[in-house]
Amino acid sequence: MSRTLVKDALNAAGPQDSILLQGWVRTRRDAKAFSFIELNDGSCLKGIQVIANATLPNYPTEIAKAHTGASISVLGKLVPSQGQGQQWEVVADSLTVVGEADATYPLQKKGHTLEFLREIAHLRPRSNLFGAVFRVRSRLAYAIHQFFQHKGFAYVHTPIITASDCEGAGELFRVTTLDPSHPPTTEAGDVDFKKDFFAKKAYLTVSGQLEAETFACALSNVYTFGPTFRAENSNTSRHAAEFWMIEPEMAFCNLEGDMDLAEEFVKYLIRDAQEHCAADLEFCSKFVDKELLTRLDFVLQRPFQRCSYTEAIEIINKSGKTWEHPVQWGDNLQSEHERFLAEEHFKCPVTVYNYPRTLKPFYMRVNDDGKTVCAMDLLVPGIGEIIGGSQREERLEVLRENMAHHKLNEKDYWWYVDLRRYGTVPHAGFGLGFERMLMFVTGVGNIRDVIPFARTPGTAEF
Repeated sequence: MSRTLVKDALNAAGPQDSILLQGWVRTRRDAKAFSFIELNDGSCLKGIQVIANATLPNYPTEIAKAHTGASISVLGKLVPSQGQGQQWEVVADSLTVVGEADATYPLQKKGHTLEFLREIAHLRPRSNLFGAVFRVRSRLAYAIHQFFQHKGFAYVHTPIITASDCEGAGELFRVTTLDPSHPPTTEAGDVDFKKDFFAKKAYLTVSGQLEAETFACALSNVYTFGPTFRAENSNTSRHAAEFWMIEPEMAFCNLEGDMDLAEEFVKYLIRDAQEHCAADLEFCSKFVDKELLTRLDFVLQRPFQRCSYTEAIEIINKSGKTWEHPVQWGDNLQSEHERFLAEEHFKCPVTVYNYPRTLKPFYMRVNDDGKTVCAMDLLVPGIGEIIGGSQREERLEVLRENMAHHKLNEKDYWWYVDLRRYGTVPHAGFGLGFERMLMFVTGVGNIRDVIPFARTPGTAEF
């Protein structure tokens, strides 16, 4: 017979004479005439109680092997539970241990630190917390596509390997087939990248934005959702070398439309998680962040605030607080400033816009003052920046001037410049860090704990 998932068994409309469950033993308690087993298969937070009577033909041999962590297959009857806290339980007609787990199994029934669980990332999805986090991750990934597809956006797969640095920050992982110990060289003694696989320098992408712009200038509204890479030697709780980004791009759209979409998008994802991951969010609220559910409700119930970068600097400097990194106009806002604005001053998500031109990449549209650009960052309580976006510079001459200012070779971006030559339009977009959104929705404080296998400086395990 076909297997039933635990979540479906727990939600059954009535008892069943025959049901097949397969999963892993969370706990086992033995009495004289029977054993209680909590079986979990990862389909939901809760396990289901299995009662194995000592009258089962293979009871002595199989129960002795059914330790915590072992995988089992149970065929039995779904009956009303005699115990508290659950509607159904299973009385086993047969129980088979599929895969044994001995006493060295690391996830015994006790508390484990997040640091320890990172060391066993191949097993941590079996824990309550990480089962919850990765079910939420799965659901939100689906909700992202649902949001954009319902709004008529086309999904575009932008390249993982690229020859251009979108952000201009130079923090790129190089992709090469050259022998690092004996690379071919030019007459000048430099590495000859013309002999490399792509006949030029190539990198892992930091963003799919530039390529998405080309599709927005043909299909109007598009989005990307894929992995991005930053070779930034940063060991904070918010940075990873490999992470996932969602990047919508909209033709005939300005900065205000961009900010409107960002707010609508974030609220949609929160609502979807509340609707489809209620038990997992409740668990996170109980064991990770007791304010989580209240904060998510609060974010949904009121409009996001908006303030210009200039206003933000004034607010920070008039706060009377002592800052680790004092700021003045023209400086980058640090995490402490972003969190102050969202958590203490506005006490809700806030979109800061019109940043100094000198702080931002070449593609952002220059405002009429010549000093600022049409950029926006969405800051949320507990995290800081979660979205960064802008209206793009659609004017050919201004774009060329920006590229010269950033010392970029126009020939390397010839195709991007062409978009401004052939039917240019105002357009805008943003990037949402998927892991940061997950941190916000689950209350988990470290990016290493919302991605299956974290890639950080010095760490590429698993």
